[in-house]
Amino acid sequence: MALFKRRTVGKPGEWFYCLKHGTVEEGPQCRAADRFGPYDTREEAAHAMETARERNLEWETDPKWHDAPKGGDREED
Repeated sequence: MALFKRRTVGKPGEWFYCLKHGTVEEGPQCRAADRFGPYDTREEAAHAMETARERNLEWETDPKWHDAPKGGDREED
C-alpha cells in the first residue's frame, strides 16, 4: 500500500470521457489510459465515442493510409 496517493490534477472547465466508467468527468478523475480528452465542453466529452468512431471510419476509408497490394504490383501515379 502506498503511503502517498498520487492525485491527477486538472484545470477547471476541462472535460473528459472515462472509458472505464462510461461517464463524463470534469477534470481528470480516472487514469489517463482510461479516458479521452480534454474537451472544451461537457457536450463534446459526452460525444467522445461517436467522434472516435467517425475518425476511425475516416482513417479506415482513406486511400492514402492503405498499404500497396501484396505481390509488389504497385500502380504508379
